[in-house]
Amino acid sequence: MATGHRVSHVPAYVLHRYDWSESSLILEVFTRHHGRIALVAKGAKRPSSNFRPVLLPLQPLLLNYGGDAEIRALKGAEWVGGHVMPTGESLLSGLYVNELLLRLLARDDAHESLFDSYAGVVEVLAGEHAGAQAATQAAALRAFELLLLREVGLLPALDAQTMTLSSLAPELRYTLVSEAGLRQAEAQDAALTGAEWQALQAALDDHTPFTATLRCIATLNVGSNAALRSQLRVLLNYHCGVSTLRTRQMMRDLQAL
Repeated sequence: MATGHRVSHVPAYVLHRYDWSESSLILEVFTRHHGRIALVAKGAKRPSSNFRPVLLPLQPLLLNYGGDAEIRALKGAEWVGGHVMPTGESLLSGLYVNELLLRLLARDDAHESLFDSYAGVVEVLAGEHAGAQAATQAAALRAFELLLLREVGLLPALDAQTMTLSSLAPELRYTLVSEAGLRQAEAQDAALTGAEWQALQAALDDHTPFTATLRCIATLNVGSNAALRSQLRVLLNYHCGVSTLRTRQMMRDLQAL
């Protein structure tokens, strides 16, 4: 809800926070109704601040803020509750999702459906038995990657070859290429069958796209899951303009210890 330049009780998540002064923070925030915005939280680092225990990543919040400058002023923040912060590898996966949003979303551009998908993936990552849900968490990450790429216009239709617009043959193998979209695979390519790509497109078009896409990916065999993961990683790195995302490299470094 907005009144003039004051916005009240907007659902949001903190994506990242930076030191602004000895006592204050700059926040990158993903809101449901206004997209990605920047806020200054004055005095948030003081031990007595009401902001201090609330402004954490991967936590559902209701925010009040105001101003018409590029960086608005945070006026209030309330934890909605529902789940605790993910830990361990689940936390790193959540920070990876945050990095994708920071790199691919423009500021002040609303993405309400994507916000709901983000809330869904955070809920999966915060599950009580995270270790036992590794496959579900991986499927949730792939689902969100697909939905994010589609939301920002970087994912081609998955039920036709991109260059020719010809239909996919269910039994043939196809690969997703950064500059050419979906095309028939060569022997060495990581690929999915036409039927698998078509099922993914149908799931993305569902009225509950995150849940439907997660379930679709969970039905893929190990080889197809690995192929989808590698293709999406290449595509995301390409559009983010990096060889490896920072959080991915952090995961690798920790796994190597």
